[in-house]
Amino acid sequence: MNVFRLKDVLKEKGMSGKDLARNVNVTEASISNLVKGDSIPRKDLLLKIAEVLDVNIRDLFVSTKQTHSETIYVNRGGKFVPIGELKT
Repeated sequence: MNVFRLKDVLKEKGMSGKDLARNVNVTEASISNLVKGDSIPRKDLLLKIAEVLDVNIRDLFVSTKQTHSETIYVNRGGKFVPIGELKT
């Protein structure tokens, strides 16, 4: 399982790997290897990537911590409508 979710974040931000490579001063091949999960970035590169993509470093990784949630409902006109989740 690839825990580094760079491909997803690039898509969310509408940025290409080529653009990211240019902005963090590495080769396109380096970014491609990160996207494919063939390598993990060094700390300094990770910080640059997060800065350029304007995300928290945590957003670049898949959470490995299990969370549980419970749906919150309200009664509207006799019908229960979900309004959110409570994470525990």
